[in-house]
Amino acid sequence: MSSSNPAPDRRRLLLGASALLLTAGCAQAAPPLDLVVYKTPWCGCCKGWISHMAKAGFKPTVHEVEDLAPIRDKQGVPFELSSCHTGVIGGYVVEGHVPPADVLRLLKERPKALGLTVPGMPIGSPGMESPSGQTEAYATLLLLDRSGKTRVFARHG
Repeated sequence: MSSSNPAPDRRRLLLGASALLLTAGCAQAAPPLDLVVYKTPWCGCCKGWISHMAKAGFKPTVHEVEDLAPIRDKQGVPFELSSCHTGVIGGYVVEGHVPPADVLRLLKERPKALGLTVPGMPIGSPGMESPSGQTEAYATLLLLDRSGKTRVFARHG
């Protein structure tokens, strides 16, 4: 039995077109994932972190420099909140072994802040994996201003 009423077919077509437009709109709203990374030439764990970021869909451009202090100063990262590499993405600084999911959340939520930092080099953080599988608890901090004021953005481990 075939229906002589073309309305159900039109409805299906309109629903399909609406879903396609909605999906396309979401794709356009995705944050840009171009990541600029500054690291020293001799640091291996930075390469590990960069690899994690690339696997998560980021597009890293790496600049090797002898001294990260001027870059951190420019980005507003105090020494006590520093690590072994500094990234810049979407107007934010990403200092140290920050997990990719935290960076994606930062770009989605767009808080009023300078960026994120994982001070030091916590064992088990992205790029700091231990052959034994050992991990330590650490926090990703939201760097609120140049004075070094922070709040916990995420906890790990």
